[in-house]
Amino acid sequence: MSSSDIVVIGSGHNGLVAGAYLAAAGKKVTVLERNAWHGGGVVTRELTVPGFRHDQHSMAHIFIQGNPLLANDELGLKSKYGLRYVFPELPMMSVFEDGSTLGLYRDRERTCAEIAKFSARDADSYRRLADQAAAWLPMIAATLYSAPMPQGASFALMDQSREGRELWKVTQQSTHDLLCQYFEHDKVRMHFARIAGENLVSPDEKSTAIGTFVFVGFLEAYGFGVPVGGSGELTRSLIDYIRDHGGQVLDSVDVERVIVRNGRACGALAKDGREFLAKDAVIGAIHPHHLRRMVAGVDPLVLKDAEATEMSPAACITVHAAMQRPLRFKAGDHVKAVMIELLPNRYETLRRSFDDLRYGGFSAYPLVGLGSLTMFDPSRVPAGKATMHAWDYVNYERPDGKGWQDTKQAYAERMIAHMSGFIDGLPEDIIAYHCDSPEDMERTSPSFLRGDLHGIATTTYQSGAHRPTPDLGQMGVPGVDRLYLVGPFQHPGGGVFGAGRAAALRAFDDLGLSFP
Repeated sequence: MSSSDIVVIGSGHNGLVAGAYLAAAGKKVTVLERNAWHGGGVVTRELTVPGFRHDQHSMAHIFIQGNPLLANDELGLKSKYGLRYVFPELPMMSVFEDGSTLGLYRDRERTCAEIAKFSARDADSYRRLADQAAAWLPMIAATLYSAPMPQGASFALMDQSREGRELWKVTQQSTHDLLCQYFEHDKVRMHFARIAGENLVSPDEKSTAIGTFVFVGFLEAYGFGVPVGGSGELTRSLIDYIRDHGGQVLDSVDVERVIVRNGRACGALAKDGREFLAKDAVIGAIHPHHLRRMVAGVDPLVLKDAEATEMSPAACITVHAAMQRPLRFKAGDHVKAVMIELLPNRYETLRRSFDDLRYGGFSAYPLVGLGSLTMFDPSRVPAGKATMHAWDYVNYERPDGKGWQDTKQAYAERMIAHMSGFIDGLPEDIIAYHCDSPEDMERTSPSFLRGDLHGIATTTYQSGAHRPTPDLGQMGVPGVDRLYLVGPFQHPGGGVFGAGRAAALRAFDDLGLSFP
């Protein structure tokens, strides 16, 4: 048996962020991780051959750049703990099948020049879209790093002004509807429609349009942060901070349940029988579908709603490759972006591929995106070599009824064959590759249930103060005092937001602490 002030279940970056803030307040923090490595979705590992460091899940860190954690360096992760980012001038580029390209730069006029290659009118429309994104960004960003406002109050506020009503309308629209209002050219629409795809949804899904404004706003204001040394450097800096402040971060501790006594969370019980007691609070990356088996004494209605939360309609399958040399794109040497989208020539093809997934099949045209961040951070590989991180979308359950473990290699080969139409030297330049199926994602982290990297779907009825449910949307569990929830299934959703800061704020209020 061990005792500390705070016990954190799971070493994903959100739990580490929450734990680090409490460590800053003088609390002794113990973090428990079931894997032999730390970081959850923010991890860098040698997945292929020694010397090649791959970001297994998250690659670029976008939305956390607006978090005061990094924007104000509240914990000194950058100034004292060695966390460094580079911000490439070209965050995203689409490469089309015919060899044409469209880049999305931090510099708005450079983006407009790219769009003008296809349509001068669309370039002007982008200026309007980017102006609106910049105007909305401060308000949107202010909601991302603390507990969300109640949905009713939020909608009531929006309804009180013309601008608010316009914002509310956009939150209900599909990305496709929005893009048809702004842009006329097929490839320009497809370029921005791919943004919705990065959120695991079709551009035709309603309530996805706001993502376009959020993406463009963050891209221009902050850029896409490429962590030097790999995505796991954020995890490493947080662990160093907790340990430096008297805490401990343990691996290979698989938590069976939260210890609850007299309606209060008092620690965690590991499957091997060890107890880790918490004097003040427990912070847990507990998926809503796992709440029943991990926390006793929760109201049955709360559990029923938690177990009814829905997963995203599609999951990811990824290929991590160690490369003999940097990628050689057939479109030219100018293809050098953080996120590179390999797209068909017709927008309808992309939309129909998402429809294939909607009805349980494989997409007829692979929806491959990729990154090769050794373009910007060669420290991750031996001299002259490179890595490639490619992703596509599939269903957790294969349409042929087979399991992924015996079939993922064949799907990875399909992805590589598709990429060879865009990149010279494939597969010859691949030294070795590692493939993660949706089943592998789920085994990697309990937060990625059914391979959903966002924990649960990002629908409007599972967003804001209703994420994952109205009962659990304030990072607490009704009826269980001093238990705080973190993870991609909590507000604001999946991705690297540093959202554990919101849970820390809740704990600070309850414990009567002054926030750093």
